[in-house]
Amino acid sequence: MTKLNLILFMVVLASALGTVTSQHKARKLYIELQQQQELAKQYDVEWGQLQLEQSTWAMHARIEQVANSHLHMQVPDPSKIQIVAP
Repeated sequence: MTKLNLILFMVVLASALGTVTSQHKARKLYIELQQQQELAKQYDVEWGQLQLEQSTWAMHARIEQVANSHLHMQVPDPSKIQIVAP
């Protein structure tokens, strides 16, 4: 009976250690998941800000201002514009 008790004790001890180890791994993975989700939220915010910045830089008025100030370009007089048919 003593051998059986010793074997059962070892099995219970191994099971307990396995449970503790698996719980620890699960908690670590859950913490990592939360960190990655927070990082994804930050990337979404940054993506939105970059899209807003891109739309600001690509506005027609902004392009016209840069063309006028840096490239010294002017909008042609409407009477000088010719439309070419395809």
